[in-house]
Amino acid sequence: MKIDNSIAAVVTGGASGLGRASAEALAAAGARVAIFDVNEAGGEEVAKAIGGIFCKVDITSEDSVVAGFEKARAAHGQERILVHCAVVTGGGKTVSFDKETGRYKRNPTEMIARSAEGIFTASYRIASHGAVGMANSEPLNDDGERGCIVFTSSAASQDGQIGQVAYGGGKGAVNSMVLPMARDLMDVGIRVNAILPGIFATPPMLGVKDKAPAIFEGLEASVPFPKRLGNPPEFGSLVLELARNGYFNGQCLRLDGAIRMPPK
Repeated sequence: MKIDNSIAAVVTGGASGLGRASAEALAAAGARVAIFDVNEAGGEEVAKAIGGIFCKVDITSEDSVVAGFEKARAAHGQERILVHCAVVTGGGKTVSFDKETGRYKRNPTEMIARSAEGIFTASYRIASHGAVGMANSEPLNDDGERGCIVFTSSAASQDGQIGQVAYGGGKGAVNSMVLPMARDLMDVGIRVNAILPGIFATPPMLGVKDKAPAIFEGLEASVPFPKRLGNPPEFGSLVLELARNGYFNGQCLRLDGAIRMPPK
């Protein structure tokens, strides 16, 4: 897909971190970008900086998502690139020791359900609304391409650590959705891929650097090469390639400096 100012894009979670890097990369390439996020201040700031539009969207709400797409399309037209970075999740070990009672307790099922809704279900919600809009639009090129969808999964989907049952399981479900969705959408010319980032220098991780520098240094040292956390623009660069390269389809790509973390 050729990216220029005729192309509209939607990026969820675009107010910060990997979503912001994706929005900035797409805007720099010429796309008109709409940012979906619950963070109004951050989203408005990024949208202003890149010449885009901010839509306050809760990815766990069907009505909120529908309203976000309506606002984005009214401003920019039908999006042809959809990058889904937003996530709602929880954590905790399957069972953990409770010092107050002296017994082990289980992580509530509700925590898993919250992550399933905020990761897998939300991913389908965002992607399917984007896909139906793309499918009802004219092809962009001789291949018949109408658009592309990029999910943000995680290295934790294949390399989950202690306490990541909810998160790793949810992201694993996203991986499993990529190929069947790509096949579902092949007749309407929509490609579907996922990026599995490792440890990136996003705001939460930079918070670890400030509060626990020794832990942060250990995380950097755990990456084979380069021995550092990923920079968000490196994620944005891969988003651009997945959008531009029309032969990328049905893929789950790790972007992690070759990290394979043992349980800790």
